[in-house]
Amino acid sequence: MREFEVDGFAAWPPQGGARRRGKRLREKTPRESHNRLELPADRPDVVGSVESANVGRLAHLAPIRTGRMAASPFAFLRGSAGLMAHDLGTGPTSGLTAQLCGDAHAANFGLYGDARGRLVMDINDFDETVPGPWEWDLKRLAASLVLAGRQSGASEDECRSAAYDTVGSYRRTMRVLSALPAIEAWNAIADEQLVTVTDAHELRDVIGGVAAKALKNTSARFAAKATVEDPEGRHRFVPAPPVLSEVDDRTASSVAAALTGYLATVPVELHPLLSRYSVQDVAFRVVGTGSVGTRSYVVLLLDQRGEALVLQVKEARPSVLLPHLARAGYGVTEVVAHEGQRVVLGQKRMQVVSDTLMGWTTVDGLPYQVRQFRNRKGSVDPAALQSGQLDDYGRLTGALLARAHAHTVDAAVVSGYCGKNEALDEAIAAFAVAYADRTEADHAELVAAVKAGRLPAEDGV
Repeated sequence: MREFEVDGFAAWPPQGGARRRGKRLREKTPRESHNRLELPADRPDVVGSVESANVGRLAHLAPIRTGRMAASPFAFLRGSAGLMAHDLGTGPTSGLTAQLCGDAHAANFGLYGDARGRLVMDINDFDETVPGPWEWDLKRLAASLVLAGRQSGASEDECRSAAYDTVGSYRRTMRVLSALPAIEAWNAIADEQLVTVTDAHELRDVIGGVAAKALKNTSARFAAKATVEDPEGRHRFVPAPPVLSEVDDRTASSVAAALTGYLATVPVELHPLLSRYSVQDVAFRVVGTGSVGTRSYVVLLLDQRGEALVLQVKEARPSVLLPHLARAGYGVTEVVAHEGQRVVLGQKRMQVVSDTLMGWTTVDGLPYQVRQFRNRKGSVDPAALQSGQLDDYGRLTGALLARAHAHTVDAAVVSGYCGKNEALDEAIAAFAVAYADRTEADHAELVAAVKAGRLPAEDGV
Protein backbone atom coordinates (compact mmCIF):
# COMPACT_ATOMS: atom_id res chain seq x y z
CA MET A 1 0.00 0.00 0.00
CA ARG A 2 1.40 3.38 -0.97
CA GLU A 3 1.84 5.98 1.74
CA PHE A 4 2.67 9.63 1.15
CA GLU A 5 3.98 12.29 3.46
CA VAL A 6 3.95 15.60 1.62
CA ASP A 7 4.97 18.86 3.28
CA GLY A 8 2.08 21.27 3.51
CA PHE A 9 -0.57 18.54 3.33
CA ALA A 10 -2.29 16.57 6.08
CA ALA A 11 -1.08 13.16 7.15
CA TRP A 12 -3.14 10.03 6.53
CA PRO A 13 -5.13 8.61 8.20
CA PRO A 14 -6.64 11.84 9.54
CA GLN A 15 -6.67 12.47 13.25
CA GLY A 16 -10.18 11.91 14.53
CA GLY A 17 -11.98 13.27 17.53
CA ALA A 18 -11.51 16.98 16.78
CA ARG A 19 -14.65 17.92 18.68
CA ARG A 20 -13.52 15.80 21.62
CA ARG A 21 -10.17 17.63 21.62
CA GLY A 22 -12.01 20.92 21.71
CA LYS A 23 -14.25 19.75 24.51
CA ARG A 24 -11.23 18.70 26.59
CA LEU A 25 -9.92 22.27 26.41
CA ARG A 26 -12.77 23.26 28.70
CA GLU A 27 -10.99 21.44 31.53
CA LYS A 28 -8.24 24.06 31.47
CA THR A 29 -10.44 27.01 30.50
CA PRO A 30 -14.13 26.54 31.35
CA ARG A 31 -16.45 28.40 29.04
CA GLU A 32 -17.98 30.16 32.01
CA SER A 33 -14.61 31.75 32.80
CA HIS A 34 -14.99 34.07 29.81
CA ASN A 35 -17.44 36.21 31.77
CA ARG A 36 -14.55 37.67 33.79
CA LEU A 37 -13.17 41.15 33.29
CA GLU A 38 -10.03 41.41 35.38
CA LEU A 39 -8.07 44.50 34.41
CA PRO A 40 -4.30 43.99 34.62
CA ALA A 41 -2.46 45.85 37.35
CA ASP A 42 -0.19 47.57 34.84
CA ARG A 43 -3.08 48.97 32.79
CA PRO A 44 -2.13 52.45 31.50
CA ASP A 45 -4.41 55.40 32.16
CA VAL A 46 -6.42 56.67 29.23
CA VAL A 47 -4.23 59.72 28.52
CA GLY A 48 -1.11 57.58 28.59
CA SER A 49 -2.74 55.01 26.30
CA VAL A 50 -3.75 57.62 23.72
CA GLU A 51 -0.34 59.32 23.83
CA SER A 52 1.44 55.98 23.48
CA ALA A 53 -0.67 55.05 20.46
CA ASN A 54 0.22 58.39 18.85
CA VAL A 55 3.96 57.67 18.89
CA GLY A 56 5.20 57.49 15.33
CA ARG A 57 2.07 59.08 13.88
CA LEU A 58 1.95 62.52 12.29
CA ALA A 59 1.73 64.88 15.27
CA HIS A 60 -0.47 67.48 13.58
CA LEU A 61 -3.21 64.87 13.08
CA ALA A 62 -3.26 63.66 16.69
CA PRO A 63 -5.97 66.19 17.69
CA ILE A 64 -8.24 64.81 14.95
CA ARG A 65 -7.78 61.28 16.27
CA THR A 66 -8.51 62.41 19.82
CA GLY A 67 -11.56 64.36 18.69
CA ARG A 68 -12.98 61.35 16.90
CA MET A 69 -12.39 59.08 19.90
CA ALA A 70 -14.05 61.62 22.21
CA ALA A 71 -17.24 61.60 20.13
CA SER A 72 -18.75 58.59 21.95
CA PRO A 73 -17.79 55.48 23.93
CA PHE A 74 -18.26 53.41 20.76
CA ALA A 75 -15.87 55.73 18.91
CA PHE A 76 -13.41 55.43 21.80
CA LEU A 77 -13.47 51.64 21.49
CA ARG A 78 -12.83 51.92 17.75
CA GLY A 79 -9.65 53.87 18.42
CA SER A 80 -8.35 51.79 21.32
CA ALA A 81 -7.70 48.29 19.98
CA GLY A 82 -4.32 48.28 21.73
CA LEU A 83 -5.82 49.09 25.12
CA MET A 84 -8.37 46.31 24.79
CA ALA A 85 -5.65 43.86 23.76
CA HIS A 86 -3.78 44.88 26.92
CA ASP A 87 -6.91 44.13 28.96
CA LEU A 88 -7.44 40.76 27.27
CA GLY A 89 -3.81 39.72 27.61
CA THR A 90 -4.25 38.25 31.08
CA GLY A 91 -7.75 36.85 30.50
CA PRO A 92 -8.86 33.28 29.77
CA THR A 93 -8.29 31.69 26.35
CA SER A 94 -8.84 28.18 25.01
CA GLY A 95 -5.30 28.02 23.61
CA LEU A 96 -6.45 27.74 19.98
CA THR A 97 -4.89 30.07 17.42
CA ALA A 98 -6.67 31.67 14.46
CA GLN A 99 -5.79 34.51 12.13
CA LEU A 100 -7.36 37.50 13.87
CA CYS A 101 -8.83 40.60 12.35
CA GLY A 102 -7.38 42.27 15.45
CA ASP A 103 -9.97 45.03 15.43
CA ALA A 104 -13.24 43.16 14.94
CA HIS A 105 -15.62 45.86 16.17
CA ALA A 106 -19.09 46.06 14.67
CA ALA A 107 -18.24 48.86 12.21
CA ASN A 108 -15.42 46.86 10.61
CA PHE A 109 -17.80 44.70 8.60
CA GLY A 110 -19.25 45.78 5.30
CA LEU A 111 -19.75 45.45 1.58
CA TYR A 112 -17.12 45.72 -1.14
CA GLY A 113 -16.78 44.73 -4.78
CA ASP A 114 -15.21 41.55 -6.11
CA ALA A 115 -13.23 41.42 -9.36
CA ARG A 116 -16.43 41.59 -11.41
CA GLY A 117 -18.05 44.33 -9.38
CA ARG A 118 -20.45 42.08 -7.50
CA LEU A 119 -20.92 42.93 -3.84
CA VAL A 120 -19.43 40.79 -1.10
CA MET A 121 -20.01 41.15 2.66
CA ASP A 122 -17.18 40.40 5.06
CA ILE A 123 -14.73 41.87 7.55
CA ASN A 124 -13.09 44.78 5.78
CA ASP A 125 -10.29 46.18 7.95
CA PHE A 126 -7.13 44.24 8.78
CA ASP A 127 -4.57 46.78 9.99
CA GLU A 128 -4.09 44.81 13.23
CA THR A 129 -4.34 41.29 11.82
CA VAL A 130 -2.11 38.70 13.47
CA PRO A 131 -2.45 35.05 14.59
CA GLY A 132 -3.84 34.84 18.12
CA PRO A 133 -6.71 33.69 20.36
CA TRP A 134 -10.00 33.66 18.45
CA GLU A 135 -11.80 34.78 21.61
CA TRP A 136 -10.23 38.25 21.38
CA ASP A 137 -12.00 39.04 18.12
CA LEU A 138 -15.29 37.65 19.39
CA LYS A 139 -15.15 39.57 22.66
CA ARG A 140 -14.30 42.82 20.90
CA LEU A 141 -17.21 42.35 18.51
CA ALA A 142 -19.65 41.57 21.32
CA ALA A 143 -18.56 44.55 23.44
CA SER A 144 -18.80 46.89 20.45
CA LEU A 145 -22.41 45.87 19.83
CA VAL A 146 -23.34 46.76 23.41
CA LEU A 147 -21.78 50.20 22.97
CA ALA A 148 -23.35 50.73 19.56
CA GLY A 149 -26.73 49.78 20.97
CA ARG A 150 -26.39 52.15 23.89
CA GLN A 151 -25.50 54.96 21.49
CA SER A 152 -28.58 54.25 19.36
CA GLY A 153 -30.85 54.30 22.41
CA ALA A 154 -31.48 50.55 22.70
CA SER A 155 -32.42 49.17 26.08
CA GLU A 156 -29.89 47.30 28.20
CA ASP A 157 -31.72 44.05 27.52
CA GLU A 158 -31.49 44.68 23.77
CA CYS A 159 -27.79 45.48 24.01
CA ARG A 160 -27.03 42.37 26.02
CA SER A 161 -29.18 40.26 23.69
CA ALA A 162 -27.20 41.54 20.71
CA ALA A 163 -23.94 40.41 22.32
CA TYR A 164 -25.51 37.08 23.31
CA ASP A 165 -26.86 36.47 19.79
CA THR A 166 -23.48 37.37 18.27
CA VAL A 167 -21.74 34.63 20.22
CA GLY A 168 -24.55 32.15 19.57
CA SER A 169 -24.33 32.78 15.84
CA TYR A 170 -20.54 32.37 15.91
CA ARG A 171 -20.89 29.09 17.82
CA ARG A 172 -23.58 27.66 15.54
CA THR A 173 -21.74 28.70 12.39
CA MET A 174 -18.58 26.94 13.58
CA ARG A 175 -20.63 23.80 14.13
CA VAL A 176 -22.12 23.99 10.62
CA LEU A 177 -18.69 24.55 9.05
CA SER A 178 -17.16 21.67 10.97
CA ALA A 179 -19.65 19.25 9.37
CA LEU A 180 -18.85 20.23 5.77
CA PRO A 181 -16.15 18.96 3.40
CA ALA A 182 -13.09 21.20 3.65
CA ILE A 183 -13.49 22.99 0.32
CA GLU A 184 -17.21 23.58 0.89
CA ALA A 185 -16.55 24.95 4.37
CA TRP A 186 -13.93 27.33 2.96
CA ASN A 187 -16.50 28.97 0.68
CA ALA A 188 -19.61 28.35 2.78
CA ILE A 189 -22.42 30.76 3.54
CA ALA A 190 -22.77 32.63 0.28
CA ASP A 191 -23.24 36.34 0.85
CA GLU A 192 -26.69 36.40 -0.73
CA GLN A 193 -27.78 33.82 1.86
CA LEU A 194 -26.40 35.59 4.93
CA VAL A 195 -29.64 37.30 5.91
CA THR A 196 -31.61 34.06 5.71
CA VAL A 197 -28.99 31.81 7.29
CA THR A 198 -28.52 34.14 10.27
CA ASP A 199 -32.22 34.99 10.60
CA ALA A 200 -31.42 38.68 10.14
CA HIS A 201 -34.55 39.58 8.20
CA GLU A 202 -34.98 42.93 9.98
CA LEU A 203 -31.77 44.03 8.25
CA ARG A 204 -32.85 43.22 4.70
CA ASP A 205 -33.93 46.77 3.84
CA VAL A 206 -30.94 48.30 5.65
CA ILE A 207 -28.46 46.15 3.73
CA GLY A 208 -30.34 46.78 0.50
CA GLY A 209 -29.95 50.53 0.98
CA VAL A 210 -26.27 50.20 1.82
CA ALA A 211 -25.75 48.00 -1.24
CA ALA A 212 -27.39 50.52 -3.55
CA LYS A 213 -25.01 53.23 -2.33
CA ALA A 214 -21.99 50.91 -2.39
CA LEU A 215 -22.46 50.16 -6.08
CA LYS A 216 -21.96 53.85 -6.79
CA ASN A 217 -18.98 54.20 -4.43
CA THR A 218 -16.20 53.77 -6.98
CA SER A 219 -12.80 55.21 -7.83
CA ALA A 220 -14.29 56.87 -10.89
CA ARG A 221 -17.00 58.61 -8.86
CA PHE A 222 -14.47 59.79 -6.25
CA ALA A 223 -12.14 61.06 -8.97
CA ALA A 224 -14.97 62.93 -10.68
CA LYS A 225 -15.63 64.85 -7.47
CA ALA A 226 -12.09 65.20 -6.13
CA THR A 227 -10.03 66.01 -9.23
CA VAL A 228 -9.77 68.61 -11.98
CA GLU A 229 -7.97 68.72 -15.32
CA ASP A 230 -5.15 71.24 -15.43
CA PRO A 231 -4.27 73.40 -18.50
CA GLU A 232 -1.70 70.78 -19.58
CA GLY A 233 -4.33 68.06 -19.71
CA ARG A 234 -3.25 66.20 -16.57
CA HIS A 235 -5.69 65.49 -13.76
CA ARG A 236 -4.98 66.71 -10.22
CA PHE A 237 -6.59 66.22 -6.83
CA VAL A 238 -8.42 69.27 -5.45
CA PRO A 239 -7.37 69.86 -1.82
CA ALA A 240 -10.15 69.55 0.75
CA PRO A 241 -8.30 70.03 4.05
CA PRO A 242 -7.91 68.55 6.51
CA VAL A 243 -9.17 65.30 4.95
CA LEU A 244 -7.55 65.64 1.50
CA SER A 245 -4.41 67.72 1.10
CA GLU A 246 -1.57 68.35 -1.32
CA VAL A 247 1.85 66.77 -0.87
CA ASP A 248 5.16 68.26 -1.95
CA ASP A 249 6.88 67.14 -5.14
CA ARG A 250 9.42 64.98 -3.32
CA THR A 251 6.73 63.04 -1.45
CA ALA A 252 4.60 62.63 -4.57
CA SER A 253 7.61 61.28 -6.47
CA SER A 254 8.50 58.87 -3.65
CA VAL A 255 4.96 57.46 -3.49
CA ALA A 256 4.71 57.14 -7.26
CA ALA A 257 8.12 55.45 -7.49
CA ALA A 258 7.09 52.97 -4.80
CA LEU A 259 4.41 51.59 -7.12
CA THR A 260 7.17 49.70 -8.93
CA GLY A 261 7.81 47.73 -5.74
CA TYR A 262 4.06 47.29 -5.30
CA LEU A 263 3.79 45.78 -8.78
CA ALA A 264 6.10 42.95 -7.72
CA THR A 265 3.59 41.93 -4.99
CA VAL A 266 0.57 41.78 -7.30
CA PRO A 267 -0.17 38.54 -9.20
CA VAL A 268 1.74 38.61 -12.48
CA GLU A 269 -1.40 38.03 -14.52
CA LEU A 270 -2.60 41.49 -13.43
CA HIS A 271 0.50 43.31 -14.66
CA PRO A 272 -0.95 43.87 -18.16
CA LEU A 273 -4.01 45.46 -16.55
CA LEU A 274 -2.00 47.89 -14.43
CA SER A 275 0.27 48.70 -17.37
CA ARG A 276 -2.70 50.37 -19.05
CA TYR A 277 -2.83 53.09 -16.40
CA SER A 278 -0.66 56.17 -16.06
CA VAL A 279 0.03 57.91 -12.74
CA GLN A 280 -1.52 61.37 -12.64
CA ASP A 281 -1.30 62.69 -9.09
CA VAL A 282 -0.72 61.87 -5.41
CA ALA A 283 -2.46 63.42 -2.40
CA PHE A 284 -2.59 62.82 1.36
CA ARG A 285 -5.89 61.61 2.77
CA VAL A 286 -6.82 61.26 6.45
CA VAL A 287 -8.16 57.79 7.28
CA GLY A 288 -10.49 56.23 9.89
CA THR A 289 -10.56 56.64 13.68
CA GLY A 290 -8.07 53.92 14.55
CA SER A 291 -5.64 54.94 11.80
CA VAL A 292 -5.71 58.74 12.03
CA GLY A 293 -2.17 60.06 12.06
CA THR A 294 -0.73 57.28 9.96
CA ARG A 295 0.62 58.23 6.56
CA SER A 296 -1.93 57.51 3.87
CA TYR A 297 -1.98 58.60 0.25
CA VAL A 298 -4.33 58.31 -2.66
CA VAL A 299 -2.85 57.86 -6.13
CA LEU A 300 -4.84 58.85 -9.20
CA LEU A 301 -4.36 56.71 -12.30
CA LEU A 302 -6.06 57.03 -15.69
CA ASP A 303 -6.40 54.49 -18.48
CA GLN A 304 -6.21 55.27 -22.20
CA ARG A 305 -9.87 56.36 -22.19
CA GLY A 306 -9.39 58.71 -19.26
CA GLU A 307 -11.24 56.43 -16.81
CA ALA A 308 -9.93 56.68 -13.25
CA LEU A 309 -8.57 54.11 -10.84
CA VAL A 310 -7.57 55.33 -7.40
CA LEU A 311 -5.17 53.34 -5.23
CA GLN A 312 -4.74 53.89 -1.51
CA VAL A 313 -1.16 53.64 -0.25
CA LYS A 314 -1.51 53.36 3.52
CA GLU A 315 1.21 53.07 6.15
CA ALA A 316 1.26 49.66 7.83
CA ARG A 317 2.36 49.85 11.46
CA PRO A 318 3.04 46.80 13.63
CA SER A 319 -0.13 45.23 15.03
CA VAL A 320 -1.08 46.73 18.40
CA LEU A 321 -1.94 43.20 19.54
CA LEU A 322 1.60 41.93 19.18
CA PRO A 323 3.01 43.11 22.55
CA HIS A 324 0.14 41.46 24.43
CA LEU A 325 0.05 38.04 22.77
CA ALA A 326 3.01 36.70 24.74
CA ARG A 327 1.28 37.57 28.02
CA ALA A 328 -1.64 35.43 26.88
CA GLY A 329 0.68 32.52 26.08
CA TYR A 330 0.65 32.99 22.31
CA GLY A 331 4.11 33.13 20.82
CA VAL A 332 4.89 34.54 17.39
CA THR A 333 4.08 31.74 14.92
CA GLU A 334 5.49 33.47 11.86
CA VAL A 335 7.79 36.35 11.11
CA VAL A 336 6.70 38.62 8.28
CA ALA A 337 9.44 41.09 7.43
CA HIS A 338 7.11 43.67 5.89
CA GLU A 339 4.10 45.04 7.79
CA GLY A 340 2.21 45.67 4.57
CA GLN A 341 2.67 42.05 3.63
CA ARG A 342 1.36 41.05 7.08
CA VAL A 343 -1.85 43.01 6.47
CA VAL A 344 -2.37 41.66 2.95
CA LEU A 345 -1.69 38.03 3.88
CA GLY A 346 -3.93 38.27 6.94
CA GLN A 347 -6.74 39.73 4.86
CA LYS A 348 -6.45 37.05 2.19
CA ARG A 349 -6.47 34.34 4.84
CA MET A 350 -9.68 35.61 6.42
CA GLN A 351 -11.79 36.80 3.50
CA VAL A 352 -13.57 34.52 1.04
CA VAL A 353 -12.94 37.08 -1.71
CA SER A 354 -10.31 39.83 -1.53
CA ASP A 355 -9.36 42.86 -3.58
CA THR A 356 -7.36 41.48 -6.49
CA LEU A 357 -5.14 44.59 -6.57
CA MET A 358 -3.95 44.35 -2.96
CA GLY A 359 -0.22 44.48 -2.45
CA TRP A 360 2.47 46.22 -0.45
CA THR A 361 5.46 48.48 -0.91
CA THR A 362 7.96 50.71 0.90
CA VAL A 363 8.00 54.51 0.79
CA ASP A 364 10.95 56.38 2.28
CA GLY A 365 11.87 53.35 4.38
CA LEU A 366 8.37 52.82 5.84
CA PRO A 367 6.09 49.85 5.00
CA TYR A 368 2.75 50.44 3.27
CA GLN A 369 -0.19 48.39 2.09
CA VAL A 370 -1.77 49.18 -1.27
CA ARG A 371 -5.38 48.56 -2.26
CA GLN A 372 -8.17 49.94 -4.38
CA PHE A 373 -9.78 53.06 -2.94
CA ARG A 374 -13.57 53.18 -2.83
CA ASN A 375 -13.93 49.67 -4.22
CA ARG A 376 -17.75 49.77 -4.00
CA LYS A 377 -17.44 49.86 -0.24
CA GLY A 378 -20.44 50.32 2.00
CA SER A 379 -21.20 49.59 5.62
CA VAL A 380 -24.01 49.50 8.13
CA ASP A 381 -23.69 52.02 10.95
CA PRO A 382 -24.34 49.78 13.97
CA ALA A 383 -24.88 52.83 16.20
CA ALA A 384 -27.82 53.91 14.01
CA LEU A 385 -29.72 50.63 13.98
CA GLN A 386 -33.29 50.61 15.24
CA SER A 387 -34.73 48.40 17.93
CA GLY A 388 -34.95 44.83 16.66
CA GLN A 389 -32.11 45.27 14.18
CA LEU A 390 -29.17 45.21 16.58
CA ASP A 391 -29.43 41.52 17.44
CA ASP A 392 -29.90 40.69 13.74
CA TYR A 393 -26.69 42.55 12.98
CA GLY A 394 -24.99 40.66 15.80
CA ARG A 395 -25.99 37.32 14.30
CA LEU A 396 -24.84 38.43 10.87
CA THR A 397 -21.41 39.60 12.01
CA GLY A 398 -20.98 36.62 14.34
CA ALA A 399 -21.43 34.27 11.39
CA LEU A 400 -19.01 36.27 9.25
CA LEU A 401 -16.38 36.20 11.99
CA ALA A 402 -16.73 32.44 12.39
CA ARG A 403 -16.39 31.94 8.64
CA ALA A 404 -13.22 34.06 8.64
CA HIS A 405 -11.65 32.29 11.63
CA ALA A 406 -12.44 28.84 10.21
CA HIS A 407 -9.99 29.46 7.38
CA THR A 408 -7.06 29.14 9.80
CA VAL A 409 -8.32 27.15 12.79
CA ASP A 410 -10.05 23.77 12.81
CA ALA A 411 -13.75 24.56 13.06
CA ALA A 412 -14.43 21.17 14.64
CA VAL A 413 -12.03 21.84 17.52
CA VAL A 414 -13.49 25.32 18.12
CA SER A 415 -16.99 23.86 17.88
CA GLY A 416 -16.10 21.20 20.43
CA TYR A 417 -14.92 23.89 22.81
CA CYS A 418 -17.95 26.13 22.25
CA GLY A 419 -20.41 23.25 22.65
CA LYS A 420 -24.11 22.94 21.87
CA ASN A 421 -25.56 24.88 24.80
CA GLU A 422 -25.46 28.60 25.59
CA ALA A 423 -22.74 28.57 28.27
CA LEU A 424 -20.27 30.52 26.10
CA ASP A 425 -23.00 32.87 24.84
CA GLU A 426 -23.92 33.79 28.42
CA ALA A 427 -20.33 34.23 29.51
CA ILE A 428 -19.15 36.49 26.69
CA ALA A 429 -22.38 38.51 26.79
CA ALA A 430 -21.66 39.22 30.47
CA PHE A 431 -18.09 40.18 29.58
CA ALA A 432 -19.32 42.44 26.79
CA VAL A 433 -21.58 44.40 29.14
CA ALA A 434 -18.79 44.73 31.71
CA TYR A 435 -16.30 45.87 29.08
CA ALA A 436 -18.79 48.35 27.66
CA ASP A 437 -19.10 49.83 31.16
CA ARG A 438 -15.30 50.03 31.39
CA THR A 439 -15.12 51.71 27.98
CA GLU A 440 -17.70 54.30 28.99
CA ALA A 441 -15.56 55.13 32.03
CA ASP A 442 -12.45 55.36 29.80
CA HIS A 443 -14.31 57.63 27.40
CA ALA A 444 -15.39 59.90 30.26
CA GLU A 445 -11.75 60.10 31.35
CA LEU A 446 -10.71 61.06 27.82
CA VAL A 447 -13.37 63.77 27.58
CA ALA A 448 -12.29 65.18 30.95
CA ALA A 449 -8.66 65.24 29.78
CA VAL A 450 -9.67 67.13 26.64
CA LYS A 451 -11.70 69.66 28.64
CA ALA A 452 -8.78 70.13 31.02
CA GLY A 453 -6.42 70.80 28.12
CA ARG A 454 -4.30 67.70 28.72
CA LEU A 455 -5.05 66.42 25.21
CA PRO A 456 -5.77 68.67 22.23
CA ALA A 457 -8.79 67.64 20.18
CA GLU A 458 -10.48 68.80 17.00
CA ASP A 459 -14.20 68.24 16.47
CA GLY A 460 -16.30 67.67 13.41
CA VAL A 461 -13.68 66.22 11.07
